[in-house]
Amino acid sequence: MIKLIEWKNVHTVEIPKGIKVSESSGHITVEGKLGKVSRTFRDNYVKIEYDGKSVKVSITKDNKYTKGISGTWASEIRKAITGVQEGYQSTMKIDYTHFPTRVSVRGNLVVIENFLGERSQRTAEIIGQTKVAVKGDKVTINGVDKKDIGETAANIERATKIRGFDPRVFQDGIYPIENEVGE
Repeated sequence: MIKLIEWKNVHTVEIPKGIKVSESSGHITVEGKLGKVSRTFRDNYVKIEYDGKSVKVSITKDNKYTKGISGTWASEIRKAITGVQEGYQSTMKIDYTHFPTRVSVRGNLVVIENFLGERSQRTAEIIGQTKVAVKGDKVTINGVDKKDIGETAANIERATKIRGFDPRVFQDGIYPIENEVGE
């Protein structure tokens, strides 16, 4: 479990063993057994310091805005550590009633064919180093960066948005059903 120590103006994220962190002028890279995650943090009143054992996110101006940003940045760092240690996985379900939809992965695209009987295929971009697998009526998205997994899932769901049909009758699409930590 990743510890978060919060004082009045400082969030401290403890770095577990086996995780390598590098920081330079607001750019953090977290490396672990599953891969690496990089983030750039820039703000005039919030700063990040790495001392070898922990990452400290502190504020120099005490207001609601900077407190919110410091908590968000600490959370992003914790998610990066969890991602490179255990990974993240999201599962989506392919749902069709009228026309059998075919979904496949080609390079960095998810290709959706015969959606609502359309002749042209729909595509969704796979973001970053995310891995997508299709098995039966399930689409599984794996990776170390939670943000990239969420963006990829959103792209897939957006690609199957229904236009011109009554959504109460045509409930076809690809919808998220489960998010979990660990691959």
